[in-house]
Amino acid sequence: MKRSFKIAARYSEKNDLTITRRHCIQFLRAIPDNAAQLVFTSPPYNLGKVYEPRTTIDEYVSFQDDVIAECARIVRPGGSICWQVGTYVAERGDLFPLDILLYGLFAKQPSFRLRNRVIWYFEHGEHCRNRLSGRHECILWWSKGDDYLFNLDAIRVPQKYPGKRSYRGPNRGRPSGNPRGKNPGDVWSIPNVKGNHVEKTSHPCQFPIALAEYFVLALTNTHDLVVDPFLGSGTTAIASLRNCRRAAGSDINPEYIEIARGRVRSLERGHLPYRDRAKSIYVPLPNSPLTVPPEHFVEGNGGRAHHFSSARKTLRADSNLYVSSSR
Repeated sequence: MKRSFKIAARYSEKNDLTITRRHCIQFLRAIPDNAAQLVFTSPPYNLGKVYEPRTTIDEYVSFQDDVIAECARIVRPGGSICWQVGTYVAERGDLFPLDILLYGLFAKQPSFRLRNRVIWYFEHGEHCRNRLSGRHECILWWSKGDDYLFNLDAIRVPQKYPGKRSYRGPNRGRPSGNPRGKNPGDVWSIPNVKGNHVEKTSHPCQFPIALAEYFVLALTNTHDLVVDPFLGSGTTAIASLRNCRRAAGSDINPEYIEIARGRVRSLERGHLPYRDRAKSIYVPLPNSPLTVPPEHFVEGNGGRAHHFSSARKTLRADSNLYVSSSR
């Protein structure tokens, strides 16, 4: 479906999307108090990536403190802040879980309450040699006040046992699960944007649209404002615009701003690559080159050559499934 968005670099509540190349603090200061229903972002992890200078951990925390204070100011009572972070690795290899490191910065903000610590689990990433490979990150969901918006029905998932019935009490014999689906819980398995993921851009640390979309649907209503001060490739804005919310974001890297703008233009034309959040995780077929050890695929070695040929035919026949790899 083709759509048209009102896009501007200067913030206005009339914009569908405010997107600008500015430092995050300058960007946030241009937004009025209590203007946003949700801030969803993934800040730099102080790892020295191309988009961030590496600083001391104290300097990093001080910077995050300033940003969080501005985000707390712009979120209205009943709104939320969701901070998606991983792990900072010091030069000696010491690990600093950023959700723990930053907890106190949120807790000191007036009226903010931690509602969930969501674990985002994925199966692909860099392989470590001296410790277990990291396969999860965290999202801290903070509400502003005790009376906050939470649309659980918007993010329910299918019941694991839809036919299960109560075995005692007044509801004995009746279905025990909510017919609209179950609460998804606080551990989410969502493929990260690596390799041949359909949403992949040149941004080195892109998160999937589905991750932001769950929070956009659960914590905002139609036409509410969603803000991302570290916009990157524009994923938060995409998740918001797809669901008829307004969005605002900034980044200091001009390349990433262009990537975000390009994705928004693709969304307007109805051609944005998107991995549906309801899509199941890819499982490779049995007896395929992904599931059989490579030594079994030695052509010219009797039956093994036939095995290899059959596997290739199977893979070609199901090429759509193969291309939609879980990454």
